Amino acid sequence: MGSMSEIIESPLSPSELAALDRQLCEDPRFENVPGKIELDVWGRILMSPANNQHAAIQGRLIRRLGALGGETLAEASVATRAGLLVADVAWLSAESFRSTGLQTPFMRAPELCVEVVSPSSSRKELDEKVVAYLEAGAVEVWIVYPQGKRIERFGRAGPLDRSQFEADLQGLFD
Repeated sequence: MGSMSEIIESPLSPSELAALDRQLCEDPRFENVPGKIELDVWGRILMSPANNQHAAIQGRLIRRLGALGGETLAEASVATRAGLLVADVAWLSAESFRSTGLQTPFMRAPELCVEVVSPSSSRKELDEKVVAYLEAGAVEVWIVYPQGKRIERFGRAGPLDRSQFEADLQGLFD
């Protein structure tokens, strides 16, 4: 991977996406960009604007998942075959956190990756993220719908009735 302006002729691998992400993180032109930055498999920047309802749900999830122990993160970057994705909330066991630390981006997805749905999110995009996080090693992926006040949970075998991450989610949408 050379400069950010080079022509990309084939989809980038997770390790190439990780290298590009690290370049972006070190580039002072991107230090004050509001919202989160993701990369598609071609290295194109995808941005999501900040939303306070979204941020409130993230904060509540972080506090509640924190009761499980381990490490809970907001805006955790994960290199996947579908692109460099940024989970709104991620949870790692203490064991996983010891082995990965705060590697940026994660080359293996945290055990739990959570996407909080924004008005601009499409079903296709959400489905692709579920598959990408699971393929990258997540045990579960949650899709949180603030407007519908519901959570969809997915494991490697598909939709889940119950999560193995038993956090108290009472009042999450209040």
